[in-house]
Amino acid sequence: MKKILFVLSIIVLFVTKMFGAEITTAKQMCLEATKKDTIDQSIEFLKKTTTNLKNPSEKRSGLAFLGSVQEHMGFYSDALTSYASAAGIAAGDAVGMPKKSNEQLVLDTVRCALSVGDYSVAQKYLNSAVRNSNSEKIMSFVKLYEQWSILCKAQNVKETEESIVMLKTYTTLESMKTVHPQILLTLWHITGENTYAEKLKKQFPNSLESGIVKGEVQVLPAPFWYFVPRKGESVPEVDNASTKITTTTEKESKTINTNKKTEKITKQQLGLFRDKTNAESLVKKLKEKGFVAKITSEIRPSGTTYYLVIVDENSDNSMGDELRTAGFECYPIFE
Repeated sequence: MKKILFVLSIIVLFVTKMFGAEITTAKQMCLEATKKDTIDQSIEFLKKTTTNLKNPSEKRSGLAFLGSVQEHMGFYSDALTSYASAAGIAAGDAVGMPKKSNEQLVLDTVRCALSVGDYSVAQKYLNSAVRNSNSEKIMSFVKLYEQWSILCKAQNVKETEESIVMLKTYTTLESMKTVHPQILLTLWHITGENTYAEKLKKQFPNSLESGIVKGEVQVLPAPFWYFVPRKGESVPEVDNASTKITTTTEKESKTINTNKKTEKITKQQLGLFRDKTNAESLVKKLKEKGFVAKITSEIRPSGTTYYLVIVDENSDNSMGDELRTAGFECYPIFE
């Protein structure tokens, strides 16, 4: 009997060395993912490994982590799926992984739905059990995201008026204090009124939202803000991810090194519009300032066509600085 057990242990050891130990926890999975050469390889590894996790808590935490990586890289549709799948698993947090309630995962799903312009999916999740949360913080985000969903759906500035009134009211409520920076940024963005920018700088001087209005922070792309009608043509892109805004400084925007590989800026994007005439108006303004701009189109998952205004990067990677100096908001597109 002892001889049989010894032989079996040798076989197990041999197989482990040949194929590697089976990953059974989300923490193991995350640590292994960091060893990959590129972020794309890490994401593919995470997608494959989460499928094989058996324990519900491990699978849930693994999917939540995968969603956060996908969202950070701008893969909003994929992140939406990962977050929604995690939220659908009735289990707790895995050992060694960030704690996240199912309500938070639902909000993550809503945010990613808005990031691809799918306000109907966002509203669907907002109308789930999360609306009955006992957490004041969760409810503040539910109310904020609901207004964002309405703004995302709006076709013109007039259709934003009710949300503007509601958001102004929220700035006076103590229960909404958690999201006051995001509310003020939204009001400033839509109305163009500097009073909101001044409030941000005064009340939340160290916030990323304040950095945006002061021009100290360049915001990396997340489509939501392009979908919101506002006064003026050019629209910046902002990632309000669970009160997190993904940013980079202007120096860092020249090149971004992602897991041993450097991406090259090929274009600067200045606006994304439902109405092609607005895109044409921006192109005209750019031409008057000496820039050569063009319009491309995209069909989003919601079925809506959006028109993007693009300017090619120049040889010394200074186009972004030149556009901002001329008064245009833009963000880099990488190859």
